[in-house]
Order: sequence, then structure tokens, then C-alpha cells
Amino acid sequence: MVKNPQKPGTDKKGKALLSDTVKDSAQHIWLAGLGAFSKAQEEGGKVFDTLVKEGLSIQRKTQAAAEEKISAATGRMSSMAHNQWDKLENIFEARVAKVLSSLDVPSAHDLQALSARVDALEKTATKRVGTKRVTAKRPLVRRADDTE
Repeated sequence: MVKNPQKPGTDKKGKALLSDTVKDSAQHIWLAGLGAFSKAQEEGGKVFDTLVKEGLSIQRKTQAAAEEKISAATGRMSSMAHNQWDKLENIFEARVAKVLSSLDVPSAHDLQALSARVDALEKTATKRVGTKRVTAKRPLVRRADDTE
């Protein structure tokens, strides 16, 4: 008697065994995954290039905005520094003038007033003497070391 050879993976009635079904499903899932990976590689390059272009555009906009903010801040800081420098200069001048005054050093205003008085006295003296200019042969103020 000849036995009926059975196909591997089938039972006596020719039905596929569960293990073969799982194996076939796993094979289909694997092939679908490979197909998705291949598709992602093809499309991924295009998507990556698009993302790079968008990133570059955003970087340029952000950099321009940052430069604008830095420029505005620099202007404000420069203005504040200039104002502070002016205040410092005024304080320094006031303190120097105070020290000079305490040392009885005449100020520029004092020297101008003295010069104006000398000019006025010179005009008065010229009027009294005439057109001749008065020249002193000796100093007008005697010093203690003068023996004449």
C-alpha cells in the first residue's frame, strides 16, 4: 500500500497549519516594513532638503531680528553712557573749581573781570595824560627786596 504523501505544513485535510499562517504574516509584515523604509528613504531626502531650506529661512529672519535688537540696545547704552559721562564731567569740573577756589586760585571769570578792569584803567589813564602812553620806569609796587 502506498501512503499519500502530505505537504509539509498541512494537516490530513490539507489545511494550512497555524505556524505557516504566522510565518506568512510575518513575511508580509517584514516586506511591508522594507517597502516603507525604501519609500521613506526616497521621500526622506526631499523632506530633509525642504526642512533645511525652511531652517535656513528661519535662521536668517531670527538673525536679522537679533541684530536689530542688538543695534537698538547698543544705541540706548551709548546714549546712557554719554549722559553719564556728561554728568561725571560736570561733577569733576565743579570739584576742581571748588578746590581751586579754596586755594584762592582765580577762576577764568575772575581773570576776565580783572582784564576788563585793567583795560578800563588804561583807557582812563590815556585820557588823562593825553595821547602819550604812560610807561613806568620803576615797578608800581615796591617789593621788600628793592633798595632804591
